This record gives sequence, structure tokens and C-alpha cells, in this order.
Amino acid sequence: MMTIGNGNLRVDLKLIADMIEPGSRVLDVGCGEGALLDWLGRTKNVDGRGVELSMAGVSAAVSHGLSVIQGDADTDLKDYPSGAFDYVILSQTLQATHEPRTVLSHMLRIGRRAIVSFPNFGHWRVRAHLLLRGTMPVTDTLAYDWYDTPNIHFCTIRDFLNLSRSLGITVERSIALDRGGKVLPLPDCEGIANLFADQGLFVLSRRGG
Repeated sequence: MMTIGNGNLRVDLKLIADMIEPGSRVLDVGCGEGALLDWLGRTKNVDGRGVELSMAGVSAAVSHGLSVIQGDADTDLKDYPSGAFDYVILSQTLQATHEPRTVLSHMLRIGRRAIVSFPNFGHWRVRAHLLLRGTMPVTDTLAYDWYDTPNIHFCTIRDFLNLSRSLGITVERSIALDRGGKVLPLPDCEGIANLFADQGLFVLSRRGG
């Protein structure tokens, strides 16, 4: 298998990789060109599979020897059997899905754990931009104008945690990240993190699962 790029990962993807047990079965949903799958295969010997909407991303991943198929998180996760994976990963993609509730439910049906990250629309800079300018903000983690963004459901960290509770999902671990993807030294990932984190990263499981 060829190494993708220079073999380095974004900081947030490296955090996700560190959470994966060696030899695990992993499904990366919205995997792009497969950088995380490539890293996990080389460093942790995982049985990694990927789903990517973009045909260009699929082609790039397959050209590097990765097992990636074209698919849509909103419509195709239902076809995977229950308990097929140890981890299902959705990095920076939840806000671009049409049915976040359904996607999360399927992730935790087909995987023992789910790892989810997304940009936090509750960050103080986003709030200040809306208050002072009255227009939709463009930031490092929300890097599109309102008229051409792929994001459909903007949410805050608090929104996500409320949704998780309503679905009976256990948050095993939560990490607040700054705009560069580095960990913020905050005591929890709901109160103050909802104001200062650019991104949230969560490890999820089913209650009693």
C-alpha cells in the first residue's frame, strides 16, 4: 500500500487514530481520499473500510490500495449489518447530512462505538459575527459562504449532546478543539466548551451496549 501524501495526519484525525484499538474493524464514513484509513492500516493493522460521496475521493483512495466505495451516509448505512464494525467514524461530516438522527442511529447499530467530530456553530466568534454584522459567518471550520455551503444542519456542541441524550446515546469521551485541531484544556465539553471550542470530538456508544 502506498502512503498518502507525506504520511502525516491532521491533528484531529490523529486524535481519532489514537482512540482506535489495533486490529479493529473500522468504517470511515465520508473518508475523503482515505488519509485516516491509510494511517490506521499502516500503524494499527486495522481492517479498514471507507464510504465516500465524491467519486474523485473514491478513485484516489482506491488508487492507494484502500477499500473504499462510493456511498451516501444518509441512504447507504442502512445496508450494513448490525455489529459489523468496532468503530464507525464520521469526521467533519455530520453537519452535511440530511438526517443526522438517522445517521447516528445507524452508526451505533453497525458499530460498537462511533467517533464523531463537527464544527461548533456556538463558538463566540460565530455568535459575535451574527450579532454585530447580521450575516452568516465564514470561519476556518465553516469555510463556505451561505449560498454554496455543503453544510445543511449547523449545530452547537450543546445541540449535539442534547440529541445524543434524546437518542439514548452514551458519550464516553468528549474533546474540545481549537481552530487548528488542537485540544483545549477545558473541564468538560458542554458549558464553556460550547463557547470557546471551534470543533467537538466525541466517542459514543449505546447505553447498555
